[in-house]
Amino acid sequence: MKLRAIILAAGEGKRMRSKLPKVLHQVNGQPMLEHVIEAAEASRVDECIVVVGHGADAVKESIPGHIKTVLQQQQLGTGHAVMMAYDHLDDDGLVMVLYGDGPLISEATLSDLMKYHLEEGLSATVLTTELENPHGYGRILRNENNELDRIVEEKDTTAEERIVREVNSGIYCFAAASLKAALPKLQNNNAQGEYYLTDVLTIIKEQGLRVGIYKISDYEEIMAVNSRQQLAEVEAIMRLRINRKHMDNGVTIINPDHTYIGKNVIIGQDTIVYPGSSIKGKTTIGEACMIGPNSNIEDSQLADNVKIESSTITDSSVGEHTTIGPYAYLRPGSRIGRHVKIGDFVEVKNASIGDYSKASHLAYIGDAEVGRHVNIGCGVVFANYDGSKKNKTVVEDYGFIGSNANLVAPVIVRERGYVASGSTITKEVPKGSLAIARCRQENKEGWVDTKEPVKK
Repeated sequence: MKLRAIILAAGEGKRMRSKLPKVLHQVNGQPMLEHVIEAAEASRVDECIVVVGHGADAVKESIPGHIKTVLQQQQLGTGHAVMMAYDHLDDDGLVMVLYGDGPLISEATLSDLMKYHLEEGLSATVLTTELENPHGYGRILRNENNELDRIVEEKDTTAEERIVREVNSGIYCFAAASLKAALPKLQNNNAQGEYYLTDVLTIIKEQGLRVGIYKISDYEEIMAVNSRQQLAEVEAIMRLRINRKHMDNGVTIINPDHTYIGKNVIIGQDTIVYPGSSIKGKTTIGEACMIGPNSNIEDSQLADNVKIESSTITDSSVGEHTTIGPYAYLRPGSRIGRHVKIGDFVEVKNASIGDYSKASHLAYIGDAEVGRHVNIGCGVVFANYDGSKKNKTVVEDYGFIGSNANLVAPVIVRERGYVASGSTITKEVPKGSLAIARCRQENKEGWVDTKEPVKK
């Protein structure tokens, strides 16, 4: 049995007041649509079909290549949007209808919805919840058997119907054959001239088939984003949801309201995350680490007992018992060993630094291979760019690079090689040698007296 999800993502989102298609606005560092696709695929849906319209090209470019798209040229209602995917429907299996602006829906809820639908032998199932303030939502009206009677849009409700708190989420599960049979029967004989997906439920019921209700307690899962204010509300909910999961797993988060962790991040027990930190992408952090405050880590791997203080790390790796920062910058391709110290205002790019080495402050280490037990002094620059290409610098084990030295690549400092402070090194430094590359100091006595007197 094939499981499909049709994700509606064609709307313009005028209330967002943005040139960006609504579903591409980000929540927790990812477009809203991407969250919905991930939830659907995690619930074991075999195929996702995204209905695009406004900003179609941008939306198609944002999603993985294996996701199918269909175009809704004119936005003529939810039923019309689903009709655009008609040619992709089979005569068997299940079809879920989801919304690209509802990023809080979870894989667990989608899995439970499909399970309930199958166990009850239903032709259609609508996902519902109760709201303290149901304003703006269609109301669920049940019959004497506590089954679905009909869904009434708020503008069409009577005073008695308006106090009903159970609302339609807009998320459905259909038997594919029932949906396929009902779609051609949809009509748009209403004031808006649109095709409503809720009418499909009525058509299915009129055929004597069963339409069920699956009610959830977590109303937040159905929240859709139609404005910048709602975007911020959804962002806060998702961030707190993720942070609670990490805290339940043994991570200390000092201030969850001011800590930003992506949903694919893995953090080990007894790690402490301080406020203002942002951890994103496919990042893995080991146990007993200290992160922050105000650190930014993305697509990186940190081993156990690492300390990161007010620093930025991107697409890099850090070994155990290493200290980074404050105010350090590890750019892509940085591979830092164990028991290393990368201090304040040190920048590392596409370089490996061996165990027990240190660059305590104010250094640039780019396109380099630094060995073990190497000391890199203050103000050292690895001059890796000759104007047309990047070149590599090698500093072997137990090397010592004095303050304000320049290593002009390509160049090698051999094992136990020393570079005197203020030197500019352009040739290989042999093993165990001291390299001095600076002019001899010369004092011009009486020179100041030859100058004109300084005017007061």
